[in-house]
Amino acid sequence: MEVERDQTVSSPTIPIVDLSNLDKELVARAVVKASQEWGVFQVVNHEIPKELIQSLKKVGTHFFELSSEAEKEAVATPANSKDIQGYVTNSQQDIEDKVDRVDHLFHNLPPPTSVDYRYWPKNPPEYRQVNEEYARQVKKLAENILGWLSEGLGLDREALFNQGFGGGEKAVYTMKINYYPPCRPQANLVLGMQPHTDIHGLTLLVPNEIPGLQVFNDNQWFDVEYNPSVINILIGDPIWRMSNGKYKNVLHRTTLNTEKTRMSWVVLLKPPYDMVIEPLKKHTGDGDEAPKFEPITYGEHVERKVRDKLSKAVMSALLI
Repeated sequence: MEVERDQTVSSPTIPIVDLSNLDKELVARAVVKASQEWGVFQVVNHEIPKELIQSLKKVGTHFFELSSEAEKEAVATPANSKDIQGYVTNSQQDIEDKVDRVDHLFHNLPPPTSVDYRYWPKNPPEYRQVNEEYARQVKKLAENILGWLSEGLGLDREALFNQGFGGGEKAVYTMKINYYPPCRPQANLVLGMQPHTDIHGLTLLVPNEIPGLQVFNDNQWFDVEYNPSVINILIGDPIWRMSNGKYKNVLHRTTLNTEKTRMSWVVLLKPPYDMVIEPLKKHTGDGDEAPKFEPITYGEHVERKVRDKLSKAVMSALLI
């Protein structure tokens, strides 16, 4: 459901969870409640060093601001490739075309079997070291969050990670850097990313200081305010399905700025493509609720959602 931008409000009500709280049951309840009511929350005191996040932003910004397009194209997604990894630009589309207007850089993080360094920038030289260290840190955070979400479903702490994502050797973490250049005129009417729910299971996002991320709840859009101390956590489609709808897959979008470039660094946690996505047992705590979703492999889910998005884009073009 689309809502006009003038119905957007600021977001002091988006849940903030302090992970330093010694009462871990209270932390778990806060994560579960936010996931049920919003499908999005922010974590503070997450133990990922501030200096590491600053370095992550520095090396990513350096890549996108390279004067040499050849260096960017060196890690571009090959033409006609089905691989999502690599550099892709969509920011120069016509402002009336109603497509996502953002440049991306995708590359897989752990497990090692999914990593292809062809898609990792060589410039700046410290890019690889910074991203590998950030991957180690963010992986611990993601597994903690999945543990609390599992317990909120009445399951063992490892259930979502192991049963839903395939465990440590199969769960795929992907770095996605979004680059939204300034857009004129009428930037407030143009979206960098159209409203969508995430195709993958869990999103861990840090932006630069330029606002733009909005989430939908209670029939209105909320601006996600920038805070350099937080990491934004968004629930995606697979966890929504695994929880039998108990956790929300949050609808969100990104607006553009007329003067400044907005960027975000996003780690996506995904199941392997052959993993069956279905409601996990005891998802309600007592196991009596009937499944609301049919079993589907993650690969089938991706194909369906991409096909649906393309169909909507074609229909929008026909209606203009």
